[in-house]
Amino acid sequence: MKQDKQVFDNVLQLIGKTPLIKLNKMTSGFEGDFFAKVEAFNPGHSSKDRIALHIIEEAERQGILTPGDTIIETTSGNTGFSIAMVSIIKGYQCILAVSSKSSADKIDMLKSMGAQVYVCPANVSADDPRSYYQVAKRLHNEIKGSIYINQYFNQLNIDAHYNSTGPEIWNQTEGEITHLVACSGTGGTISGIAKYLKEQNPKVKVIGVDAFGSVLKKYHETREFDDKEIYPYRIEGLGKNLIPTATDFDLIDKFIKVTDEESAHTAREISKTEGLFVGYTSGAAMQALKQLNEEGEFKEGDKVVVIFPDHGSRYMSKVYSDKWMGEQGFFDSKTEVSESIQYIK
Repeated sequence: MKQDKQVFDNVLQLIGKTPLIKLNKMTSGFEGDFFAKVEAFNPGHSSKDRIALHIIEEAERQGILTPGDTIIETTSGNTGFSIAMVSIIKGYQCILAVSSKSSADKIDMLKSMGAQVYVCPANVSADDPRSYYQVAKRLHNEIKGSIYINQYFNQLNIDAHYNSTGPEIWNQTEGEITHLVACSGTGGTISGIAKYLKEQNPKVKVIGVDAFGSVLKKYHETREFDDKEIYPYRIEGLGKNLIPTATDFDLIDKFIKVTDEESAHTAREISKTEGLFVGYTSGAAMQALKQLNEEGEFKEGDKVVVIFPDHGSRYMSKVYSDKWMGEQGFFDSKTEVSESIQYIK
């Protein structure tokens, strides 16, 4: 292995050390400087590479996993892809319970990585036997020699980002970061980064991004689970209909909610203005940044880091599809539909 010459023993050595890229056009007129932590530069194209490798290697260190064993997980797609990738290199079987809300692109990618995929209905309660949580638990109980990653309730999810993403951001900003803006799903990313940053500087403000239809924002403010908050929404990878223990709510200063429609349009805007082809959740994070700016959250001299969790290629059948956008009612008129393709006959 000669990493100084960009020669690696396997793809897993490329996980982490993702770039911080200054946002220019999207933040024109904003007070402060804004940077995106672009996790699509991981080999599995998402931040979930970090937790997949960390959790699996910790299980190996503890003797829980041996070659040929089966790894089971619930996922909206990205964690599953990362686990499948790590499993290929390390010699494990991979079974994934996936929400039906996941894009067809994500599900096809999981199959292409050799995973066995169970697609479960998205709009059922977490304790419904058909939910992807319960299906994963059932499979774990039925399959001998299996482990269940259980990212929503796994402290190692937080540790992975505390050990890697947090220090990277601190070093990349030379300790001058003032705000972290990150979507919260399992909560591992935002909690792990926040834990590290606040240890270095307790004044760093951590802002979580939640979806309408999710319980996280209200739970953060009241510490009460309100199932009346729950209703179907389209964004993948943020928000929840349960309270994950992988979220440390005490480390998050406040939450802000974003809509499906605005997040979808903002994802498309990022690619057309910053040249960064990022996913639906990145659009949600950037939409939150816009709303926070409108609220006067930032001032001159601030250094704000926003997490862009994954790559746009996983949403070709969703936010980057004019047909899907139209079916969701996200276009106000036909003139908004892309006319950039012309066929010569």
